[in-house]
Amino acid sequence: MATESSSTPTTPPPRAQWGTRTGFLLAAIGSAIGLGNIWRFPSEAYKNGGGAFLLPYLIALLTAGLPLLVLEYTLGRRYRKSPPGAFRRLSGPAQAIGWWQVAVSFVIAAYYAVILAWAVRYVGFSVGEQWGDDPNAYFFGDFLRTAEQPGWISSYVGGVFWPLLVIWIAVLTVLALGVRRGIEMANRIFIPLLVVFFVVLVVRAVTLDGAGTGLDALFSPDWGALAEGGVWVAAYGQIFFSLSVGFGIMITYASYLRRRADLTGSALVAGFANSSFELLAGIGVFATLGFLSAASGTPVGETVTDGIGLAFIAFPTIISNMPLGTLFGLLFFGSLVIAGFTSLISIVEVVVASVQDKTGIGRIPAVLGAGGLTALVSVLLFPTDSGLYLLDSADHFINRYGIALASLVAVIVVAWVLRRLPALQRDADATSAIRLGVWWRLALGVVTPLVLGWMMVDSLRSEFDEDYGGYPSGFLFWSGWAVALGALLFGVLASLLPWPRGTEPAGTEPSGPGGPVESRPGMPGEGRH
Repeated sequence: MATESSSTPTTPPPRAQWGTRTGFLLAAIGSAIGLGNIWRFPSEAYKNGGGAFLLPYLIALLTAGLPLLVLEYTLGRRYRKSPPGAFRRLSGPAQAIGWWQVAVSFVIAAYYAVILAWAVRYVGFSVGEQWGDDPNAYFFGDFLRTAEQPGWISSYVGGVFWPLLVIWIAVLTVLALGVRRGIEMANRIFIPLLVVFFVVLVVRAVTLDGAGTGLDALFSPDWGALAEGGVWVAAYGQIFFSLSVGFGIMITYASYLRRRADLTGSALVAGFANSSFELLAGIGVFATLGFLSAASGTPVGETVTDGIGLAFIAFPTIISNMPLGTLFGLLFFGSLVIAGFTSLISIVEVVVASVQDKTGIGRIPAVLGAGGLTALVSVLLFPTDSGLYLLDSADHFINRYGIALASLVAVIVVAWVLRRLPALQRDADATSAIRLGVWWRLALGVVTPLVLGWMMVDSLRSEFDEDYGGYPSGFLFWSGWAVALGALLFGVLASLLPWPRGTEPAGTEPSGPGGPVESRPGMPGEGRH
């Protein structure tokens, strides 16, 4: 195989593009709005000061979330590549960061799809409230058939396997149709449908008996909590993990933008749309928990949970006790399916686009190869008696030491090592209605690295204090630590493989918004002093 330096340049195929700016925005919003918006934000707000949490949350959005979003939009639009190709254009060794993000997306996609399979089944279970009088026992026992202890796989669960297979067929079909006819069209259909579903659900929730009690519990401010560092870390963590930044999605999606697309305006729309949905989810969830509190006679605080416990245990309990519970269940689990499906499409697209850029193969072979491999791992590992344990461990470690750590490294490399923020800022400003100020460089160069660094220290301290989830150390090593470290190792090894002929040499810089290379004072050598 010829190396980069000895290859004969050829004309690369034209980059796919979004049909309209609205199509891009809907896809970006569809990626950001996922399961975490519905089942993570409400409990995070409640545990960290209630209404007072909205202040650090807003500050985190402005000082970390939106700056990171603009950075990824700019990298993607400027270099018109998936993460490995974009970072390679910055600097040859930096492409390892992009491949690291690809590996992280691969892992997340493999287990994220399983949760959608659960939600699909629960849409059906809502009819007749098939979980019975004990949703907890039904979910872990009758439905998932979870083993008593984490360990090796001993049996498969058909009730999860078949809907999971259908989900993967649907995802790969959308991706095979391409950017415009597949991803954009799917989001044009599903995002408005999600909004309709969730608005109806929230209206129903706030009319339940006890809804006011739940909303008071969520929004009553505890201003004293703002003096606690953990509250601020939680706010930054929520913003960071809910915006789909840090694992290459927005770089990939922005690579399909037109050369003169407005970047900062798009980031503001996507960022605030995501936060608005989180706030709407908080209202719907806590109004419903208020109803459960009134019906059971227990304080709201004792009904608050998040994640799987909220979606598949608490909400079925509520549905069984409310008027028109079947309709509420259909709306709630239908919303989970839609929100998760649009996010899953974006995650797998990172893997597919990166393989396309690296190998030069067509869209459909890349979808069948890269997407098919992701699907294969998903259906082999997770619809099993140990699938829940594997999911929980992989999710914890790949989020903490994959997404967050890769983002920390990326920001340090771009802002401190390569010093590319001024050039990237000019690139974004050239086509954006809202110009970036010095706050953008300060946020990315100072605030974001400090916050992410503190999150790393805090997470590692917790890991060493006690084993996550009370799982055995050996299980955590191969299902958690090995997964996170394996993603990093893959990033390094993949960066050593040569690129095909016709790709731009590593470190080449376009001047202007994704345009051809031209000579302009201060640009070619900027950031390499």
